[in-house]
Amino acid sequence: MTFEQRFNRAMDRIWSWFGRQVGWAEGRPEVPHEGGFQPSALTGAFVLAAVAYQIVSGGLLLLYYQPSVYPTLTLCGQASGVVSSSPAAWCSTYYIVHSVPMGGVLLTTHLYGAYVVIFLMLVHLFRGYYVGTYKRPGRAFSWVAGVALLLLTLGMGFTGYLLTYTQLSYNATSVSITLVQALPVVGPSLASLMTGDGTPQSLLSRMFALHVILFPGAIAVLVFLHKRTTLYPRVYLTLAKWGLLYVGVLVAVATAWPWQLPTYAGNLGATQPVTVPAWYFLWVFKLVDFIGVTPADAMLFAAAVVLFLCLLPFIDRSHRFRPRDRPVFLFLGNSLLGFFVLMTAWGDLAPGVPITPTEAAVRLGPVVGVNALAVALFYGRYRRSWGQNAIVVPPLAEPAGVRTDSRAVAPVRSGPVTLPTLLSLLALIGSLFLLAFGLLLPFLCLMAAIFVGLAESTRTTGPEGRTGSPGQGTLVFPLVALSAVAALLVALVMAVVA
Repeated sequence: MTFEQRFNRAMDRIWSWFGRQVGWAEGRPEVPHEGGFQPSALTGAFVLAAVAYQIVSGGLLLLYYQPSVYPTLTLCGQASGVVSSSPAAWCSTYYIVHSVPMGGVLLTTHLYGAYVVIFLMLVHLFRGYYVGTYKRPGRAFSWVAGVALLLLTLGMGFTGYLLTYTQLSYNATSVSITLVQALPVVGPSLASLMTGDGTPQSLLSRMFALHVILFPGAIAVLVFLHKRTTLYPRVYLTLAKWGLLYVGVLVAVATAWPWQLPTYAGNLGATQPVTVPAWYFLWVFKLVDFIGVTPADAMLFAAAVVLFLCLLPFIDRSHRFRPRDRPVFLFLGNSLLGFFVLMTAWGDLAPGVPITPTEAAVRLGPVVGVNALAVALFYGRYRRSWGQNAIVVPPLAEPAGVRTDSRAVAPVRSGPVTLPTLLSLLALIGSLFLLAFGLLLPFLCLMAAIFVGLAESTRTTGPEGRTGSPGQGTLVFPLVALSAVAALLVALVMAVVA
């Protein structure tokens, strides 16, 4: 066997293994395998788990929040019984952070959790794009509903950003509304919907209503229309352990790095940095810095991207699912992803700095060029070795003990203590140190997650009454749990030493 043949066989085996992990193999149900870890089939479930925490934390914050720009008796630095010199929205936020028990942690987790939800939504969208979930029968409408869900999630982040009513959030919201108003035809109407009669109180009231009532209601309807994945009994255990781990890590991070409340809107004596929107809108904001690009042009480009995503099920009509069988759409997806990442980082590092056409070509050209070269080289090699049988060739034989479908059973492991159990126990011992630092809530969440993981790893009854160990996929959770606990401990030690 020549070197090229060995190389091609190794590449095909790696690709087949990776395809099994993310669900690229054709003809398989898009559900997590019993006893294995298939993260791509759970991206939507991870989003739902993160959204559930946002609902709970947001509901608790509503107990104290006041959506008003007028003075209040709520204590935010002034003497008791004295009307504040700052708006009630900011005062109530200040009161949550400084007077409500664990209020600062609650507000910080809600803020960080919003970022996590948006990030997971983007991961879920691009995963569906690469896997081709919109190609499955009856999935076109579900895909369009998913794009609408992403837009509503971004809207939730946008409307929630103003509610603290700091000078920074007020300026960023004003900049974002200016961009929205630049949209042809619908722009002025959308801006008027958000600003109302143009007064600060009307703007805050509209944002509050959109964030608390209108957008959540629309999201609930679209989630019901979008959901297509069957939840097997074991999936509930999987969601429980990952959800508890997520809450534990989120609370621990919020405790170690609490969010600092900036000064209130209207405090003109305070110095303010360059006004920029939240990170998920930075790529549009940075487009305006390109010389010759107007806000209307930037918003038209954003609208074109959304339109492309909505029409994707009707444009990509081929019956091929794997990304390597769709080089054109693979190139477009990689280019969009690279563009968003580069523009977001660029907008954060150099906000408001004008960009010449030459500099734009130098920065963006390699993103498109390298992507086109990589796709062309890989697709050319793939066509020579597999091309004519891209759809009908079955996956390569898997090693013994690796499941190929939801009914396969891994061999029974021997030994009194398995590696997943050992790693989970180490993570549990490490989480005890969180308790020593006084982080009771993160400790309880992490401990509960690890115990659920241990219960799942010892579950021996498989589907159809078969028995066997859960499979090598169970290694992923204890490794992530142990890594998370170790990282938190290092961060806490550094905070204490500093």
